[in-house]
Amino acid sequence: MAPVAITPPRIETPLPKYNVKLGFSKDDTHARDFQSVGSRSSSSSPDTGSPIESLVAVNDPHHLPTFDSTTLTAPSAPILYLPPLLSSLPHGLQHSFPHKLDGQRSPLSTETRLPDIDPVSLALHKALHHFQPVTQEYAETPYEEAFNWSELQLPVESEREWYCVVFRSKRKEGSDGGPLYEADRKAHEEAVQNGGLILYWYGIPHPVTHLNLATCIWQSRQHAIAANSRPHHIRAMRLAAASYERYELNRYRLSKVKGETTLRITPFDSGDVGW
Repeated sequence: MAPVAITPPRIETPLPKYNVKLGFSKDDTHARDFQSVGSRSSSSSPDTGSPIESLVAVNDPHHLPTFDSTTLTAPSAPILYLPPLLSSLPHGLQHSFPHKLDGQRSPLSTETRLPDIDPVSLALHKALHHFQPVTQEYAETPYEEAFNWSELQLPVESEREWYCVVFRSKRKEGSDGGPLYEADRKAHEEAVQNGGLILYWYGIPHPVTHLNLATCIWQSRQHAIAANSRPHHIRAMRLAAASYERYELNRYRLSKVKGETTLRITPFDSGDVGW
């Protein structure tokens, strides 16, 4: 979905808090289950080696860029990957980390909190603090190869499935995103309050192809479907229809098998996912 101009407010938790309520994109007739959400602020990686991280050489890694409808669609300089936007945990829950998170990789979190989360999804939420793309060509890379899934570790005894939705898109040149941004903010607040949304990640339009990728991870497919029936989502969905030159929706199962610590990604074919 469309990125939103953001202004960081006062930090209240170990994660940077941004008062952005992101939104949705319309789904197809098979399963109206995509929630696209808006934007976050960016941070860069101090490491080198990957195509994305090599850009640090020409960017100050400690500079926090301003993201709005102009800088995200026509950046004046290369932008490193955006951090994930994690839904804030219910009151009384928080993660502890043996080592302080690298400030250059720290995720962002929503102002609105989830109403509840199950223990295995809580473990996934913690692992997703390290979620990031492994190539700057993520918009045209298979989903299972575009992100650092193999680096995300969960407790060996845990077992569960989650529902992932991927939105590949190309915005219409000159499309007015203003009304859509506002609808997105309201739609995201609505979705987090409704429950089930664990993570949202939104990329940067490719400087040559202008293609982009957004993804969200849900506790269940039913949570995603329920979010699509909310009034703010419906409004955002209608506005989005006129904003894209083309788009494509793909769905996946994210699985954690007992006895393993890593995650598996497989295309969604049918049936329910999660609970």
